[in-house]
Amino acid sequence: MTVQTETLLGGTDKAAIMVMLLAEEDASRILSQLTPDELRQLAGTMCGIGEVEPQAISDAIAGFSRSTEHNGISGHGRVDNVRRLLNGAVGEVKTDNLMRQVAPEAQEESLPALGLLRWLDPKIIGEILADEHPQAIAVLLLQLDTDVAAAALAALPEDLHTPVLHRVARLGPVSRQAIDILEHTLNAKIEKLHGTIPLTMGGIRHAADIINRSHRSVEKNVMPKIGKIDKQLAKELENEMFKFEHLFVLDMKMTGVLLREIESDTLILALKGLEEEQREQFFGAMSSRAADGLRDEIEARGRVKKADVETAQKEIVAVAKRLIAGGELIMGEGDEDYV
Repeated sequence: MTVQTETLLGGTDKAAIMVMLLAEEDASRILSQLTPDELRQLAGTMCGIGEVEPQAISDAIAGFSRSTEHNGISGHGRVDNVRRLLNGAVGEVKTDNLMRQVAPEAQEESLPALGLLRWLDPKIIGEILADEHPQAIAVLLLQLDTDVAAAALAALPEDLHTPVLHRVARLGPVSRQAIDILEHTLNAKIEKLHGTIPLTMGGIRHAADIINRSHRSVEKNVMPKIGKIDKQLAKELENEMFKFEHLFVLDMKMTGVLLREIESDTLILALKGLEEEQREQFFGAMSSRAADGLRDEIEARGRVKKADVETAQKEIVAVAKRLIAGGELIMGEGDEDYV
């Protein structure tokens, strides 16, 4: 059966087409809300509808549009609705950060969490926290956007940088009681976090993000000291601070500089683990003939072990680090800082 232009689409047909146009995850959420009878009817239509021509898709979308043209979308409770959607997507802490940026007035009215500290200049935050224990500072930095946290860290005395970042990376669950005590210590300048369960905070990635966004001197000073305290942590931080994906910010010229130092077999394995559009970053730095040849070699290689791909990508990252240290490879804007 083919649904053609002249076919008169029923309501179930249109619904089936609309569901099939959605991403699998979105379609699953919609189907999960149907009754058994509705689900049977819609599933039967989806299985039996056959090929659907473009005009039938347009008719289904137009029908959906007409059915909603007089309904509109209410603005009542919009901020709460958006917050719930974001919570499901990225979690409470990141949602708080986003909502402070897009709806600050609503935040002040409905969310008494984290308050004053988030609105202060990073230098002032550094002054406020300078006399606090590194553990307390780590908890507070993790309530801030990463850029603000990095600036606040820079404003702290240098001897606090290493112990604070060490605790950021190793913090783990933090109880509400600990946060409550911290609030009183700071004279209510920091308001309570949401929820009654412990919040998993910090981690290798978060500490690496703060270091990445800090001035290069922070990395040079902190990393050797962390290595003396915790060698395994230093290794994990270094791996997180510079991943293969970070090479995607290179321009064509710098990508070419890197490629000249990479063995062909290593490059084939590394690119084998990327999506086609990600490979274009590297193909674009080659001649058309070389790029076509590399595409053919990648295709001919067949399936490869994930471990081999990861090893090849790590080898390329190691080459990139060597070139950066020698000033031959420049990341980002070309100053001392790099991603």
